[in-house]
Amino acid sequence: MPAVVYLHGFNSSPQSAKARETAAWLAAHAPEIEFHCPALPFAPAAALALAAELIARLPADTLLIGSSLGGYYATDLAERLDRRAVLINPAVRPFALLTDHLGPQHNPYTGEDYTLTAAHLAELQAAYVARPDPRRYWLVLGSADETLNWREAAQHFAGCRQTVFNGDDHRLQRWTDCLPALPAWWRGTH
Repeated sequence: MPAVVYLHGFNSSPQSAKARETAAWLAAHAPEIEFHCPALPFAPAAALALAAELIARLPADTLLIGSSLGGYYATDLAERLDRRAVLINPAVRPFALLTDHLGPQHNPYTGEDYTLTAAHLAELQAAYVARPDPRRYWLVLGSADETLNWREAAQHFAGCRQTVFNGDDHRLQRWTDCLPALPAWWRGTH
């Protein structure tokens, strides 16, 4: 059975709007696709290990979808595990971006409190992919992303399929517009 693994972002969870929208669309339009959205630990190395373990149990053509920090994780995993990935407003250099967030954190979805440390940023930096293979990715961006610079992602993933929704933000309300094209892109028949 084909599978999709959705990786949520920083201080998010499987209950995020895009994760739920993706699960609902697949259930209604492609029920043969098994959907997975693991609750990722806050520690990057642990999150990547959990996701890699899940992906290893799934078919070789499993598609990754990553949002924000999940997009960063999906990039590392796609390159290491030879998968395709859809990246939604992905973080490109979260180890630099999150330096301003070191210290106490609260995940509003899970209620978890934790401390973001320099060691976590080092774990993120260790997963950096300097030259992603553009054949693997479909980049979906909002030009009014208030959290991440969409142009940085567009440049970092130059050469891959890119969809930019003018005026859409980090939440990316128009994500569902992409879902009907997902199976064909995934199978390379787009």
